[in-house]
Amino acid sequence: MDSGKPSGFRHKTSTGGTKIGCTTNSHIGQKRTFDAFKDDQKGVPDLSLPHIKNQTEFRRPLLSTKTFEPLKASDIIDVSDRPEGPSEYSQRRALALTPTPHTNPVLDLSHPSYGLPRQLIINLASLGVKSIYPWQSDCLLKSGALSGNRNLVYTAPTGGGKSLVADILMIKKILENPGQKAILVLPYVALVQEKLRWLRKVVEDIERPGIEEDSLPERPYFWQKKGNENTIRVVGSFGGSRERILWDDIDIAVCTIEKANSLVNIAIDEHSISRLGVVVMDELHMIDDENRGYILELMGTKLLSLEQDVQLIGMSATLNNADVLAQWLNDAKFYISRYRPVPVEEHLVFDNIIYPASTSSTFYKTATQLSASPRFISSQARPKPVRIIQTSEHKEFINPLLNAVVSLANETARAGYGALIFCSSRLGSERTATYISQVLPRPEEILPSVMTLRVDLLSELRNTSTGLDCVLEKIIPVGVAFHHAGLTAEERDLIAAAYDAGTIKVIVATCSLAAGINLPARRVILYGARMGSEFVGPAMLRQMRGRAGRKGKDEVGETYLCCQKSDLEAVAELMETDLPNVESCLLPDKRGIQRALLEVIATKLATSDESIDDYMKKTLLYHSIDRQVLVKMTGTTLENLVETGLAKRHLGTYEASLLGQAIVASSLTPEDGLFVYRELSRALQGFVMDGDMHALYTFTPVHTNVQNINWQIFRREMEGLGEANLRVLTLVGLKPSIINKMAQGGTMKESTPTEIETTRIYKRFYSALQLRDICNEMPIYAVSKKYDMPRGVVQNLAQACHVFAAGMIKFCQKMDWGGLAAVLDHYSDRLRAGAKSDLVGLAEITGIKSRTARVFWENGFKTVASVAAAYPKDILPVLLMAQPRKPKLDSQSEQKYIEKLQKRAELISSSANRIWERQMQAELDREDEE
Repeated sequence: MDSGKPSGFRHKTSTGGTKIGCTTNSHIGQKRTFDAFKDDQKGVPDLSLPHIKNQTEFRRPLLSTKTFEPLKASDIIDVSDRPEGPSEYSQRRALALTPTPHTNPVLDLSHPSYGLPRQLIINLASLGVKSIYPWQSDCLLKSGALSGNRNLVYTAPTGGGKSLVADILMIKKILENPGQKAILVLPYVALVQEKLRWLRKVVEDIERPGIEEDSLPERPYFWQKKGNENTIRVVGSFGGSRERILWDDIDIAVCTIEKANSLVNIAIDEHSISRLGVVVMDELHMIDDENRGYILELMGTKLLSLEQDVQLIGMSATLNNADVLAQWLNDAKFYISRYRPVPVEEHLVFDNIIYPASTSSTFYKTATQLSASPRFISSQARPKPVRIIQTSEHKEFINPLLNAVVSLANETARAGYGALIFCSSRLGSERTATYISQVLPRPEEILPSVMTLRVDLLSELRNTSTGLDCVLEKIIPVGVAFHHAGLTAEERDLIAAAYDAGTIKVIVATCSLAAGINLPARRVILYGARMGSEFVGPAMLRQMRGRAGRKGKDEVGETYLCCQKSDLEAVAELMETDLPNVESCLLPDKRGIQRALLEVIATKLATSDESIDDYMKKTLLYHSIDRQVLVKMTGTTLENLVETGLAKRHLGTYEASLLGQAIVASSLTPEDGLFVYRELSRALQGFVMDGDMHALYTFTPVHTNVQNINWQIFRREMEGLGEANLRVLTLVGLKPSIINKMAQGGTMKESTPTEIETTRIYKRFYSALQLRDICNEMPIYAVSKKYDMPRGVVQNLAQACHVFAAGMIKFCQKMDWGGLAAVLDHYSDRLRAGAKSDLVGLAEITGIKSRTARVFWENGFKTVASVAAAYPKDILPVLLMAQPRKPKLDSQSEQKYIEKLQKRAELISSSANRIWERQMQAELDREDEE
């Protein structure tokens, strides 16, 4: 990409094709009428506002609240003899045992010990944080971290208030050190988005000490004003965004692991790392994850190797060896809290009987006794139940496990509380949600105000890009939904928000929800303890159980682990198992050390044997491996980097080769980088430009999420390829005969490295076929149906490609393959827009994507300039045309709907004007240069 091009602009292949030349000098900063805009377009096809004959022609489906056939849930009978005297549960429910600022003034954040600005305290109070817990106060005041001079590692149960401690430390650090920046690292995009919203509310209107304007680098005109420069600016970085984060435009960057590591690499390379003051690593136990966690260790080790001090803060709910991690982080202070603000009662459910399990040892004892043969258990030793679930009168609930789950969920929802149910699979979650919906009150029994909210939710889901799921359509009216990776991000967000607001009472989810978005519940029900066919790990089990109880909404939480007899013993052992120690993923039997050494060499952080040895001493690996073994492993890895051409050694000094620099710039592992290099080198010898498939295949991720290829579909799509795309098939190394053989029931072996690489190529091409359809404006739900894949998986593939494509573009730029980079950039824009080339420019506008962009195009709005020239009232009729799935509503609801679309039209108009002005300013800058 041309280095002289103003930052923030697309290359010509992205938007130039849809741009219409016009005189701009007299229009910048002015709102034109649409007629004035037309007068300026000489020799351009007429772009007059479309004539919409009659809006009643767009008939919408009549609103209906379909549900599944009703059934009756089993009753639950209390049979326990309550012990004399209060239990911890009843005490905490009746008494406020947690100290308050009235009894302990230091629990008030306005206490001078914290030195926090008044606006921050006001903001937190408005968000419900009016005081802190004793452990939070101790952690802040006694750890030494509040002064910003000491690193900190701490652990506390889910819902115990971990994040607030890090928020306060991070904000205080940047307020007291003008010009310094903060990075907050989270493992998942959903968590980044959630935290981004929260932090922006927390720092709203908080002024930071000003910085002299002369000390700031010169920036383009359109970047000169970004709101109040003296307020704290929070920016998110995740996914496939190619826009670089500049220190001058942020104070806090909320990033995924990969984005944070990339940001640190760039700052080191550009010698701006001195402006980084604090890094917070949430979910620090993820450092043990072989797929992504090792990147967290690479980032932390690089920061520890700097000459300056960057404060490092790590936290997690599931750390068993916080002391070792604290030792790694330069002898950080470590703090362990076991406090839960909301007490939780735990239960074991087996064969329609509920047993108490207040501790893991009690659970283990109960489960062991229940799994033993009745002949060997005396009546005195048999555990006593507290409640019994009646046998169901319906054949659907003949299974005691399902009967228990449904009955417990029904009891919770009818009492007005929220229930969260974890299932082992996506299909299981949908089936369980359907059964639960059949026992809850019918729509006609529900308050009209609640039904209105549920109907609104159905309407929102109906207007997503995938439409309304046929199962959700029948279960949402009674307050039930499911949540798993097979849904699109829009669907999951809408369902999560509805549950948090109380519109939905029961969510049935897969285990992945426990580690993703924060959705606590009054009652958590575990339908077994499996993820797929395997048992979950102890950390995941704790995260699922930890969702029970939420401060401010419930005075107590409850967990029910429902088991079948064959699983009792295994689950009991799982409950007793300690959390595994977190260990380095740079160990010999894991991966990561090659990338670690390549990155420090490429960024010139360590280039000699001595400096590399010092770097390795800063790793977590150094604290868990024999010294001599580490030295030998380091030497072997360095030799391998030189042999593969990723690094060069000269006079005892290491230097990254051009290929090594490209791999680091693109955030690839060395192994994947070499594979990509072979693929791109072959592509450069004969890149197919008269078809889409070669470009799409090139930025399909090396490791796709395709588990199994449907070979019959693959063969069908292959037979429909044109001559150009068939050439691509051959160039990348695929054989039609193999595809035919597999479609007839053959098996593809993956036992050798060569076979694994061959299989990877077939999977990538199969995924590229789906991307081709998305780029040609096929809706995600249609692609999902065509390839027999969950729509969420298809969407995740597209999002993963955004990330991978951004890396591929950087790779090509670093290798000086500018032409290939431009081609990939264009197709990346098309994938982001979900549209053909003619709509790429329109799709830059906020609120206009694939389907909506095509409607705008067909109605005369073919450029950003044409949308910017129109008033919101001109845009509204087009938006109405783009919403055919909206059900017919009563007059009041219809008015609300129109008002909502009007706001969207205003958003579109505002976005189009910002983009148009930016484009015009760029033209003026180019004219001045000429």
